[in-house]
Amino acid sequence: MNEGTVQPPPAASGVPGPRGKARILVLDDDRLVLATVVHGLAQAGYEVIDADNGDDAILLAREHRPELALLDIRMEGKTGFDVAEYLRDVCRIPFMFLSAFSDEATTAKVAELGAVAYLVKPLDVGKIVPTVDAVLAQLRASAPRAPAPPEPGPAAPQAAPALPADLAAMAVGIVMHRYSLPREHAWQRLQRMAREQGLSAEQQALRLVQAVEELARSALD
Repeated sequence: MNEGTVQPPPAASGVPGPRGKARILVLDDDRLVLATVVHGLAQAGYEVIDADNGDDAILLAREHRPELALLDIRMEGKTGFDVAEYLRDVCRIPFMFLSAFSDEATTAKVAELGAVAYLVKPLDVGKIVPTVDAVLAQLRASAPRAPAPPEPGPAAPQAAPALPADLAAMAVGIVMHRYSLPREHAWQRLQRMAREQGLSAEQQALRLVQAVEELARSALD
């Protein structure tokens, strides 16, 4: 399973607009194309998560909640269309396609899924980055404004969710397998992932286990 590396943006470069630390997921089974797109977006100031197969892309999307996904279409296993359906229906994450195919059937499917953009290969990063900039700016401009926070008052204690006793062990096992880590390091990584998402370790463990269960169910369909 691909590790799904996260490429941090370069040191602060004063890049204006929608870039500053926006998180982007890139999916392509062509390693050269994947590396080129990831590098170009990271240099442009984006935080980039990459995957070379659909299953990893779904897991990474659930873990890291990117603002936008760039998806190749035709791949072994889950296609870009399969991943797009999951992002749309479950994660509510917008997506665009980067594909070598522009036939009528492909174009119709892209429109049906509701992609925010569709770029046809071959193309270079000089064309991808401005499109990503424009898409993110449009998405942010159309996002509903968050309501004003309520006046501070006494905080009500929140009960921890009732979780299976072996949930943490299952989640640690998932992290050990995905990142080839010993148990102690896998637990530390799970805790770090939880902090990055503003979750408790138990909540992050539940999210990981649910993601794997969802993939298992979809594989049986």
